[in-house]
Amino acid sequence: MSETETMSAPVKERATDPMAVLKGMYAAEFRYLAAGGPGKAEFGTLAPFFAPDVVLVQAEGLPYGGIWRGHEGLERFFLVMGRTWEVFDMVSQEFLATESPVVVRTHIHARARATGRELDFPILQTITIREGRITEVHPFYWDTAAIARACAYGQSTG
Repeated sequence: MSETETMSAPVKERATDPMAVLKGMYAAEFRYLAAGGPGKAEFGTLAPFFAPDVVLVQAEGLPYGGIWRGHEGLERFFLVMGRTWEVFDMVSQEFLATESPVVVRTHIHARARATGRELDFPILQTITIREGRITEVHPFYWDTAAIARACAYGQSTG
């Protein structure tokens, strides 16, 4: 079965191994962003990897902070991320725990859309996977204030 067929197969026919689900989601996210991302590409590329009631919890101090629920919430989250960052590259990833909850440390290189400022920073995420779908994502940032400053979030730009 090709990679494309695997990702479009019904969830119950796909692997339920947490690492297989996560790697499939990252590949789908890459295709989604390469196709134009939020507002241009179909979120359906990513949807099969997430439970309908998925919860993403972002730190309140971030421009995209808050709790994002369900597929519609994730779609809105990706729109806000796209408005915040001109570049948001995952430079490297290290999987620290491979059973659910998976723990991933990702090195990010980003450029803020509003200011043009560039940052390099780590994110540590816990990702819970049940029955072949991601149910919860909790990213942890080392310095949310630096990210907010780079994006001019909550600051006067005048």
